[in-house]
Amino acid sequence: MRHKFLYSVAIIAACSLTGCGSDSPSGGEDPVVPPTPNPEPDEPTTPDDLVGTIYNGIKLPAQWPILRSATSDIRKGMSPFYLSTRPTTVNIAVGRQLFVDNFLIETTTLSRKFHYPEYYSGNPILSPDKDWEKTGTKGAAFAAPFSDGVWYDEQDQKYKMWYMAGGGSYSTNSGGITCYAESTDGISWTKPSLSIVSGTNIVDKGLQRDASTVWIDKQETNASKRYKMFQVAGGAGKWKYIYKTSANGIQWRDNNTPSQSVTDRSTVYKNPFRDVWTWSMRHNVRVNASDPYTVRARDYYENSDPANGNQNAKAELSKFWFGPWPNEQKHPKYNNNDGAPGIYNLDAIAYESIMLGFFSVWQGPENDVCSKDNVIKRNQIMVGYSRDGYSWQRDDMNPFMAVSDNRSDWNNGNLQSVVGAPLIVGDKLYFYLSGRRLEGTNEITSTGLAILRRDGFASMSGTGELTTVGIRFTGENFFVNAKVNGELRVEILDANGNVVSGFSKADCKVVKGDNCKAKVEWTSGKTLSSLKGQKIKVKFYLTDGDLYAFWISPESTGESQGYTAGGGPGLNKLGIDKK
Repeated sequence: MRHKFLYSVAIIAACSLTGCGSDSPSGGEDPVVPPTPNPEPDEPTTPDDLVGTIYNGIKLPAQWPILRSATSDIRKGMSPFYLSTRPTTVNIAVGRQLFVDNFLIETTTLSRKFHYPEYYSGNPILSPDKDWEKTGTKGAAFAAPFSDGVWYDEQDQKYKMWYMAGGGSYSTNSGGITCYAESTDGISWTKPSLSIVSGTNIVDKGLQRDASTVWIDKQETNASKRYKMFQVAGGAGKWKYIYKTSANGIQWRDNNTPSQSVTDRSTVYKNPFRDVWTWSMRHNVRVNASDPYTVRARDYYENSDPANGNQNAKAELSKFWFGPWPNEQKHPKYNNNDGAPGIYNLDAIAYESIMLGFFSVWQGPENDVCSKDNVIKRNQIMVGYSRDGYSWQRDDMNPFMAVSDNRSDWNNGNLQSVVGAPLIVGDKLYFYLSGRRLEGTNEITSTGLAILRRDGFASMSGTGELTTVGIRFTGENFFVNAKVNGELRVEILDANGNVVSGFSKADCKVVKGDNCKAKVEWTSGKTLSSLKGQKIKVKFYLTDGDLYAFWISPESTGESQGYTAGGGPGLNKLGIDKK
């Protein structure tokens, strides 16, 4: 039986819930690519109806990317097809399995809660204090990633930030420049003196830049291309992606592969689950010729080769992807703007077994109203989740990182996400963002930090039971991320729902307390090694707690084999959670 769900901060899940939803190569280890699963016997694949099968068992439809209409779908957001056509068996060999949607759940009596990061008390962590960070001559200043990137580089054991600066006397046509900062803890940042422009931390100038994506490609085997930059430059009506590469993130080389026409605030991300790059292109869509406004939306393009893909990227309605969701939040004051709300930007990254999407949702007002009323446009950062890198699930419309209504606060308006986030720092996730405030009529843009528990986006909460769909795995050690006030027990079932001997609820050692990597064991002393490759189900019995994630690791120390987003201290340099 199917059930409809009401989502707010908590989702009450029905008991009978069903899923609805130089160019020399570098040395070292080979890049890790998720395995392609064998088709299920009861799920035949044919060239006519499939583009391919992702590692987790999701089968992509023949029309890929999925064809959508800017006319009919402009304000419908989107809903992942794979929640209603879920594979019979989900392969969980890669990464921690998060309960951000119903993909893994067969039945449950628990409730889903969404959680939000807390702002660091010392924000902003990076402010414009250099002459080359000034914008114009009236006192405005800018020192923050406009997507750009904050990463932890495991090779150098440093936190690294690329950000847009106002430009000062180095600006081209009033556009920004790109600067570099570094840190030993991700909180206190230094602006080193570099040789690109003597005495400054400038690493790129000479173009009228807008948004930029800086990606540390940790699976890249060519050392000279480990750092990739996709910079939107050229000016109004002339915006293009400029693709650059670097061996160190300081000296950049233009690959002479500019894109076709795009719009400002366009970005790029890598989907390692399918080994493709995605061009996330802003498109201001005028639905009807008579409309006095446009709707901020996105176009989609993918390619396995970043240089070739960049040359072919073009913002056009034949590539329409999505616009705002029907239930987006609106501006509390300027809520009669027909063009708002809209999707101002999307940045995305692989984290464990899913793609995280950070949506900068514009809620108004338009630039001319901002200027007249001396206010900052209201962009808040929302989060969404994808298991194919294209389809996005956004059940929670609350801001993941919110503006402050205090005009003097660093994040009073126009929040923008940062490429690379989150970084994994022990049991915490670090999210970086830009925010703006006004000094008189001048915007001051700086960089902030927000912190969340690892895997802490959503939890299945309360007292009750949860049974997964059929899964296959390659590890043998069972782990959970949970905060348990009462107790948690885990039971392993076979494909028919029968308890596997030695893995019953009664055999399970009780899990208690707050632990982001708690090992689950059974008194029988068995591991799951004997069940590798078999289809099983997992049943959780939770009393007064929050269950965030589970995974089955090949290591007794719990490495998940999932993707580590922007990286972190002590993690593998390949961007995978492995020894």
